[in-house]
Amino acid sequence: WPGVWTNSVCGHPQQGETTEEAIIRRCRFELGVEITDLTPVYPHFSYRATDPNGIVENEVCPVFAARATSVLQVNSEEVMDYQWSEFKSVWKSLLATPWAFSPWMVMQASDEQARERLLNYCQR
Repeated sequence: WPGVWTNSVCGHPQQGETTEEAIIRRCRFELGVEITDLTPVYPHFSYRATDPNGIVENEVCPVFAARATSVLQVNSEEVMDYQWSEFKSVWKSLLATPWAFSPWMVMQASDEQARERLLNYCQR
């Protein structure tokens, strides 16, 4: 899904790697950032979506929140653009223009419990 807004980091654990270790690795690779306070907000999320070319994704994707402890050094091979935004602003945009976001981000943000966990995390 190139050209749409989505959550920050996506990837898969390597053999013998925990989910948390994979998140740290992918944050370094995609965003060039160190993180702390890694917290699950939607630990059992999964989805199935088909892109305009007919490619099907059927993924298990636990969603975590974290705090950046260094400046971003974005990998342009992985990230087309980025923007810091408050979740409430993102939520309004998701409701108004869901086509501008990845299908999994729309599904994740539509889950009331996950949304509440993320808002609580952001307010800490």
